Amino acid sequence: MGMESLSSPHPSSAQGCPPVDDPQASLLTHCLCPVLPGLPAEESLLDSSPITMGSPEGRFHFAIDRGGTFTDVFAQCPGGHVRVLKLLSEDPANYVDAPTEGIRRILEQEGGMLLPRDRPLDTSRIAGIRMGTTVATNALLERRGERVALLVTRGFRDLLHVGTQAREDLFDLAVPMPEMLYEEVLEVDERVVLYRGEPGAGTPVKGRTGDLLEVQQPVDLGGLRGKLEGLLSRGIRSLAVVLMHSYTWAQHEQQVGALARELGFTHVSLSSEAMPMVRIVPRGHTACADAYLTPTIQRYVQGFRRGFQGQLKDVQVLFMRSDGGLAPVDSFSGSRAVLSGPAGGVVGYSATTYRVEGGHPVIGFDMGGTSTDVSRYAGEFEHVFEASTAGVTLQAPQLDINTVAAGGGSRLFFSSPLQRSGLFVVGPESAGAHPGPACYRKGGPVTVTDANLVLGRLLPASFPRIFGPGEDQPLSLEASRKALETVATEVNSFLTNGPCPASPLSLEEVAMGFVRVANEAMCRPIRALTQARGHDPSAHVLACFGGAGGQHACAIARALGMDTVHIHRHSGLLSALGLALADVVHEAQEPCSLPYAPETFVQLDQRLSRLEEQCVDALRAQGFPRAQISTESFLHLRYQGTDCALMVSAHQHPATACSPRAGDFGAGFVERYMREFGFTIPERPVVVDDVRVRGTGHSGLRLEFVPKAQSGPPRVDKMTRCYFEGGYQETPVYLLGELGDGHKLQGPCLIIDSNSTILVEPGCQAEVTETGDIRISVGAEVPSTVGAQLDPIHLSIFSHRFMSIAEQMGRILQRTAISTNIKERLDFSCALFGPDGGLVSNAPHIPVHLGAMQETVQFQIQHLGADLHPGDVLLSNHPSAGGSHLPDLTVITPVFWPGQTRPVFYVASRGHHADIGGITPGSMPPHSTTLQQEGAVFLSFRLVQAGVFQEEAVTEALRAPGKIPGCSGTRNLHDNLSDLRAQVAANQKGIQLVGELIGQYGLDVVQAYMGHIQANAELAVRDMLRAFGTSRQARGLPLEVSAEDHMDDGSPIRLRVQINLSQGSAVFDFSGTGPEVFGNLNAPRAITLSALIYCLRCLVGCDIPLNQGCLAPVRVVIPKGSILDPSPEAAVVGGNVLTSQRVVDVILGAFGACAASQGCMNNVTLGNAHMGYYETVAGGAGAGPGWHGRSGVHSHMTNTRITDPEILESRYPVILRRFELRLGSGGRGRFRGGDGVIRELLFREEALLSVLTERRAFQPYGLMGGEPGTRGLNLLIRKDGRTVNLGGKTSVPVCPGDVFCLHTPGGGGYGDPEDPAPLPASLLQPKAFPERGSVYEYRRAQETV
Repeated sequence: MGMESLSSPHPSSAQGCPPVDDPQASLLTHCLCPVLPGLPAEESLLDSSPITMGSPEGRFHFAIDRGGTFTDVFAQCPGGHVRVLKLLSEDPANYVDAPTEGIRRILEQEGGMLLPRDRPLDTSRIAGIRMGTTVATNALLERRGERVALLVTRGFRDLLHVGTQAREDLFDLAVPMPEMLYEEVLEVDERVVLYRGEPGAGTPVKGRTGDLLEVQQPVDLGGLRGKLEGLLSRGIRSLAVVLMHSYTWAQHEQQVGALARELGFTHVSLSSEAMPMVRIVPRGHTACADAYLTPTIQRYVQGFRRGFQGQLKDVQVLFMRSDGGLAPVDSFSGSRAVLSGPAGGVVGYSATTYRVEGGHPVIGFDMGGTSTDVSRYAGEFEHVFEASTAGVTLQAPQLDINTVAAGGGSRLFFSSPLQRSGLFVVGPESAGAHPGPACYRKGGPVTVTDANLVLGRLLPASFPRIFGPGEDQPLSLEASRKALETVATEVNSFLTNGPCPASPLSLEEVAMGFVRVANEAMCRPIRALTQARGHDPSAHVLACFGGAGGQHACAIARALGMDTVHIHRHSGLLSALGLALADVVHEAQEPCSLPYAPETFVQLDQRLSRLEEQCVDALRAQGFPRAQISTESFLHLRYQGTDCALMVSAHQHPATACSPRAGDFGAGFVERYMREFGFTIPERPVVVDDVRVRGTGHSGLRLEFVPKAQSGPPRVDKMTRCYFEGGYQETPVYLLGELGDGHKLQGPCLIIDSNSTILVEPGCQAEVTETGDIRISVGAEVPSTVGAQLDPIHLSIFSHRFMSIAEQMGRILQRTAISTNIKERLDFSCALFGPDGGLVSNAPHIPVHLGAMQETVQFQIQHLGADLHPGDVLLSNHPSAGGSHLPDLTVITPVFWPGQTRPVFYVASRGHHADIGGITPGSMPPHSTTLQQEGAVFLSFRLVQAGVFQEEAVTEALRAPGKIPGCSGTRNLHDNLSDLRAQVAANQKGIQLVGELIGQYGLDVVQAYMGHIQANAELAVRDMLRAFGTSRQARGLPLEVSAEDHMDDGSPIRLRVQINLSQGSAVFDFSGTGPEVFGNLNAPRAITLSALIYCLRCLVGCDIPLNQGCLAPVRVVIPKGSILDPSPEAAVVGGNVLTSQRVVDVILGAFGACAASQGCMNNVTLGNAHMGYYETVAGGAGAGPGWHGRSGVHSHMTNTRITDPEILESRYPVILRRFELRLGSGGRGRFRGGDGVIRELLFREEALLSVLTERRAFQPYGLMGGEPGTRGLNLLIRKDGRTVNLGGKTSVPVCPGDVFCLHTPGGGGYGDPEDPAPLPASLLQPKAFPERGSVYEYRRAQETV
C-alpha cells in the first residue's frame, strides 16, 4: 500500500504494535482501532436485501481484505455504525490468523468483554463474512503451492514448458522464464481429432461446440492406473489433467479424473472444467494453477473456519474472485483467486467514485510499495479472459488490472555497474519487506518514499515510533537524506565531469527529479490502457487509493490532462470497502463454433437460456430470491479468419427481428470493434467462439454518509515546508477527520488521515464533498523553463516521453490496421527520428527492426535532398534503401515546422504485409534467386503527395510483379491499402504528439533532447566497450577479438573487433565474409546493423534507449558484394530470417558472451489452393557464464509465438502428432546448452511443404570448453513408410498420411563439462515476473513476432 502517515487523536492506539516491515503496505497506525477517527457513527451500510444478507440490526457484517502484509477489516456493527481496523497479516507471536483476529478484536470492543484467542469465536452475532485474499497470489509468486503432476496427451509432455515458445525478455541472454508449477509429467495414451471424413476414419462423435470429432484412440486407463499409483507413492496428491480438444470432448478427461479420485488423489483439476475454452496451452496452465493453488486455498479456509464455533456452518462466507464478483467459499478455486485482493479496490471505486462523479469514466490508481495497479471503469467492469500473473498464463475471467513495477518502495538509481549513466532510473528493483526504505533505519536503499520524505511530503512526526533494529524509533529523515546524498553525488559528478558540463543539483532537486521520473513511468500504462480501447485519458477522473498514491495523484492527473482527482474517505481501505459493496456472482460458460447468423440464432438462444438457468439456480441455492438476481448474456465473437475475439454483451442492444432473442450481439460487436479499431469488415462472416452468462445476486448494500457540517474555516493542524518546482513553500497541514462538507483547501497543502497522506500541489484546490471524500480540481501546469542544455532529470523524462510517443503511434497502427499480421500478430514497429534521420525512440523492440529504419530514413534524406515538401509521405522497402525484406513496408513522414525550411524531425512506421506479390503466396519464397521474385519493390515512393493519398499509383506498383513471368502481383490489395493508410495515420499521431511536446518546451529544447537521448545511449555503449577492453587488458589479452562461423552452404561470416580503450569505441570489421549467394540468404546491410544493435544492447546488460547513439561508438566495415551487403537485385528473404541469426552468433562469440543458440528460425510453410500456413519453430538457447541454456525457446533475432495446437488442428488440415523437447540435443558443458524440439505434422490433404532452415550442417558452437549443440534435421516420413531427409531448404509436395518431422538444433554448452566446481546459487533463484494486465500482454505480444 505504500508509505502513509498518521494523524491520530488516539496516540496510545499504536502502542505495542508489531513493526511495519514492508513499504508496499500502509503503516500500522491503529492496531486496536475503535471507530475510525473523524468518522461519524451515523455512517452505515444499508441493506435492502434482509432475506439474503441478514438484518443489519443485531448482527455484524465483516468485509476483510487480507493483503500480503496488512489485513484491513471493514465492519458494519449492530446499529449500523462502521468500524475499521488494520493489522499485520502475519504476526505469529500474537495470533494465528489475521482475519480471525480482526473479527475477534471488533467483537471484543463492541461487546465490552474479553474473548480469549485460544477459543473459537461465537458466530451467533455474525451475519456474514466477505474476504479478498492474496493467499493464492503469494503462493504463485513464491512458488509455495501444492505438489502437482501434469497428465497430458502423449506426444505433448513438454507443451507447457515450450508454451508460446517466446522469451519474456528480448535482451537477457540467460533467457529467464517462469518455473513450471508441475513436478512430474505423465503422458496419457489417448487422442481425439477433428473429424474431416477421410477414408478409413471412424464414426464421428459430436462435441460440446457442435463440431464433429474422431476418437482415434480411447483412453488407456489400464496402463495409466499403475503410473498414477506411482505418483501417490511419491507423495503427489494433486493432478492437472490436460488432454487435446477436451474443451469440446471432455469425456476422456472425465474418465481420467474418475480413476484418479478412485485411487485417492485429493484434488484433480480437469482443464475442461477449469476453463472450457479452445487453446490447450493457456487452458493447461490454468488447470495447473488450479491444481497448484486450490489445495493451498482450501487449507487456509479450513484453518480460518477452525477459529469459529461450528466452523462457520451457519454464517455466509464469501470470497472475492478475480472477476470482481463474490463466490461461496466452497466454489472459490485457485485459478479464479489470483486477483482476489486487487479486485476489491476496483469494485470499491466503481461503487463510489464513479457514482458520485456523475458517471464520468474513472481510472483507478492504486500505488503500493513495490508496484502500482492501474484499471478503468466506465459503467461496467473491463474483463480480460487470458492474462499472465507471476509468469503463469491463466485462461479465466479477470478484471483488467495492470500492474507496473513502480511504487513507494521502488529503488532510485543514477549510475551503477550496469551503465545507467546519465539517466534517473526508478525501479523496477524494490526495497522489499526487509530492509525497506532507508528511512526505516534498517540500512535499506534509497526509494521513492525517501524522496518524498526529503521533499517534506511525508511528516515523520505523524508516524508511530516503530522503526530501527529495536522497533522503537521514529521514521528517519536523516537516513533518507544520507542515502539520497550518495545518489546526488553521482548525479553531480556526472554533471560536472560528463560530456556536457552543467551546474550541480541540490539534494531537493535530485529528489524532485526522481519523483517526476516515477510519475512519468506510471503515466505510460495509463495512456496505453485508455488509448488501446480508443479512449482519451484526459476525459477520465483519477480515483486514487492505496497508501502511496495520494502523494503523486495531482502530478499524475496533470500529466495526463485530467481535471479531477477523487480520493475516497476510506482510500486506505478501499479494497475492504469494495468487498462490503460487492455482489455475488455465478458464471457459466461453454465453447461454441457456430456462425453468428439467422440460421443459428435459435441454437444460440437455447444455449444462453440453459446457461442462464444454471446461474439462477446456483444463486437461488445461496438464498437469493429471483427478484434479486439478474443475468447478462455474452457471446465471444470474432470475424472469420481473424484471432481478435471480443466478449460482447447485448446490454445496450435490445433484441430485434434480426437478432437472437437475448439481444442484438451483432450490433454490440460492430460498435465495439469500430470504437477499438476504427473500422469494421462488413463483408466478413462473424463466428461465435464461446457463450457465457454472468449471473449476479444483488446484495443491495450501499454506503450512506451523513455529512459533517462545517464549523467555521478548516483548522490548520500545523505548518510545514514542502519542496516543489522552484523551491520550498509554506504548506499547511489539515486532518481529514476535522474537515466538513464544502471545506475548500488551496494548494499547496497536506491532508492527513490515519491511512494516507494526500498532497495538494500548487495550483490545485481540494474540496470536501458531501460524502466526506476529497475531490481535487487540478490546475494547469506551470509552463516549464527547460533549456537546451543537458539536465539529467529532463533527460529521463524526455526518454519516457519519446518512447511513449512511439508506443502511442503503435497503438494507432494496431487499432486501424486490418491485416492479421499487423492487428493480431503485431508485426510492426513505430519510431521517431531527429532532423538528421537518426533514431531517437523505437517501440516496441522487434529485434530485426532495431536500427534498420534509421538506414531507411537517412537514405531518403540523402536520396531526395531538398525535394521534400509538406504533405509528403514516403514509402520504401528496398534492401539497398535500408529495407530488411520486401514484405516490411516502411512509411516515412517528414515533419515541417513554421519558420523552418527543412524537416525538423521524422516519424516512420514499418509493418509486415502478408503479401506483396512474387512467386509464392506470402512473399517469402524459400527458393527465390532474385529480388523481383519476392514481390513489389519501392525505393523512394511518394505514398502521399501534397496531402493526397496516391491510391492509383501505389495500386499499380503493388500489381507490377505480375508482369514478371512466374510471378504474381499482390494477392491482397485491399489489406495492403488499408494497412498503408493505418501507417500514415500512426505517423500523423506521432506528429501530433511531438507537436504538443514542442508546444510545451520549444523546438530547440525538443531537438536538443533528441540529441541528448542519443548521447546517453552512446555513453552506455562506450562504458560497456571500455569495461570489456579493461577486463581483457587486465588478463593480458589483446584488445582485438575475432570470430567466424558459417552458413550451411559454407559461406563464412567473419568478424574482427578492434577496441579503442581510451575512446570506448570499436571497429566491427566483417572483411573476409563470403560473397553474395545464388539464393535468398543474402542479408541487406540494415540486417547486420539490426543484429549489431541487438547484441550491443544485450552486452550492455541494462535498459537503455535503443537509438542511433548505440552505434555512434562503432564503425562497421561490411565488404560490398558480400552476403552481408549484396547487390541491389539479390534475393534477401532468407537473410532476414536466417543470416541475421548467424551474424548474432558471430558477434556474441567474438565477445565470449555465450555459446551459440540454435541459430535458426526454422521456417515452415504449408499451402494449397485454399489455405496457407507459416510458422517458425523454437530450438535451444546457448549457455553462458552462470546459466544453462533455455530449452524450447526462440532466440535472438526472432521471438515469434507458435500457433496453439488446437487452433492449428481446427483451422488447417494437419494433426500435430508430437511437440516436445529433443532431449540431449543441447551441448554438454559446466552449463548445458538448451535442447531443441521435435515437432511432427501429419498431413490430411495434399499440399506444398516448404522449409527454410539452417544449422543442418554446422553445429551451434560451444564456448570455454563447452560442447556444440546438435544439428537440426528435417525428415519427411511418407505414408508408405519411407523416410526422406529433406535437407535445409526445399519445397516438396506432400500427400495425406505423410508426416513432416522437424528436429530443431540445440544450443551450445559453456565451460568444461567435467569442471567439478559447484554451480552458482543464482541458478536456484528464479526471476520474478511482477507485471500483469492487458498493457503488459500487448507489449509481450508485440515483442513476440
